Amino acid sequence: MTTEKTGLSGSIALITGATAGIGRATALALAERGAEVIVHGRDPDRAADTVTRIEALGGKARFEAADLADAGEVRRLAQAAGQIDILVNNAGIFRFARTADTDDTTFDAHVDVNLRAPFLLVQALAPGMAARGRGAVVNVSSGAAAVPGHGTGIYGATKAALESLTRAWAAEFGPAAVRVNTVAAGPTRTEGTAAFGEQFETAGKSTALQRLADAGEIADAIAFLVSPAAGYVNGAVLNAMGGMPAIG
Repeated sequence: MTTEKTGLSGSIALITGATAGIGRATALALAERGAEVIVHGRDPDRAADTVTRIEALGGKARFEAADLADAGEVRRLAQAAGQIDILVNNAGIFRFARTADTDDTTFDAHVDVNLRAPFLLVQALAPGMAARGRGAVVNVSSGAAAVPGHGTGIYGATKAALESLTRAWAAEFGPAAVRVNTVAAGPTRTEGTAAFGEQFETAGKSTALQRLADAGEIADAIAFLVSPAAGYVNGAVLNAMGGMPAIG
């Protein structure tokens, strides 16, 4: 595939949660393809590491801190980002608990970070993309949006809602050449999922590929969706979940 189809030179991308895991891998992937990257996160040291890695590739990046659980902070992040061409709503939280054990604080945190923050960022930034006649948004979802799991109720619900918003935003902004899609990530090896240990390794073995994803593999799927190569892809959920095994 030509660089014309996959390159992002001249684009500015805001990636939430870009200081680790899938977000950092996405920041590197987009920078490699020529995009200037706004690295969002809360940890200045980890952010500095991401920015340094991008600069080592010859790319350009800057850090913007924000607590996505705070609506005012999310709006401030959007203002600081300014005119962007690409938005990747990657940041999210997962605190698994059964319904009876999910307290108000846990419920609100999932809704605020996983759902409200992407909504506010799209609300603030997508109209500018539409006015300029170009743009791409990718929301990062999970297999939990479609497949129930013990303790994943509110987490999966926020991701399912994000996929629903993807379709609504694709219809709303598509006429102005702003594409909105989702990557539904399967079990992926990151700093955050390492805490689950052997249990998480088992989740990887349950896929048709029988392994966990590398964060870079999910990042490549995101990079495809924001590139000109995906110019006619809008309102889609790309399942990067390793495939379902056959029933024996």
